Amino acid sequence: MVTLHYTRYGTPGKPPVLLLHGLFGAASNWGSVARRLEADYDVVVPDLRNHGKSPHATGHSYSDMVDDVLALYDTLQIERAIVVGHSMGGKVAMMLALQHPQRVERLGVVDIAPVDYGHNFDEVFARFRAVSLRTIHSRADADRQMDGGVIGGGVRAFLLQNLVKGPDGWAWRLNLDALDHAQAEITGFPDLPADASFDGVTQFIHGALSDYVLPAHQSRISQLFPRVEVCPVEGAGHWVYADQPQGFAVCLDAFLQRT
Repeated sequence: MVTLHYTRYGTPGKPPVLLLHGLFGAASNWGSVARRLEADYDVVVPDLRNHGKSPHATGHSYSDMVDDVLALYDTLQIERAIVVGHSMGGKVAMMLALQHPQRVERLGVVDIAPVDYGHNFDEVFARFRAVSLRTIHSRADADRQMDGGVIGGGVRAFLLQNLVKGPDGWAWRLNLDALDHAQAEITGFPDLPADASFDGVTQFIHGALSDYVLPAHQSRISQLFPRVEVCPVEGAGHWVYADQPQGFAVCLDAFLQRT
C-alpha cells in the first residue's frame, strides 16, 4: 500500500465522488470535470501509484491499486463514494466495486470493459526511452526526440505532461520500469469468482469512435454489473471527456441523477 497524493474539490460533507485517471495520466486529467462537480459534491482526485505525485512502487496490480484507494478512503474518513474511473482507472473502479461493494455508492466506468485486451504499449515505452533526459532543455526538445514512431503529436503532448524539471534536471513522474513490467496486468483483468457481481447503480460511458467497449463485451458487463446502463458519446474516442466534454457531461449527469 502507498499513500496517494490527491487533489480535493468542493466541500467535505457533501456526497463524495472519487475520480480515477488512466494509464500515463494524472489527477489533473479530471480537472475540468472535478470543477464542474465541486458545487454539489466532495470531489477527490488521486494520482494512482507510479503516476503523478504519488509514490513509486514495484508492484502495479489492480489489487495493489484497490488497496491504495481504500487507504485513501480511510485517511479522508469516507465510508462510501461515487466512483468514476477512466481506462486503467475504470478497471480499478470496477475491482473496488466488485471486491468492496459496501464502499461504492455507485459506479461509473469510462471507455473500458472488464476484459483482457491483449495488446501492449511497447511503442509508447520506446518513445519515452527515446528521450535523453540529460540533453534536453525543454519539452519541445523532448517532443522532437519522441517523434519518429507511430505515435501522433496529440498523444505525445499527453505523454509529455509527465515530464517535469526539478533541481536535478528533467525527469519522468511515471515509474516507467514498473509500468512496463506490469503491462500484461494493466491490459488484463483479474480472475473473479463465478458469482462475482456489483448490484449498485452502474453506468458505462464510452466513446462511439472507440474500440474499447464493443458489443462483444456487453454480456460480460451485464453479468458483473446487472444494473448497468450504457451511454455512448457521439464523436468521442477513448479520451471521452476531452474529445466531447458536453456529450460526456450529459452521460455523467444522467448517471449521477439515476435512482
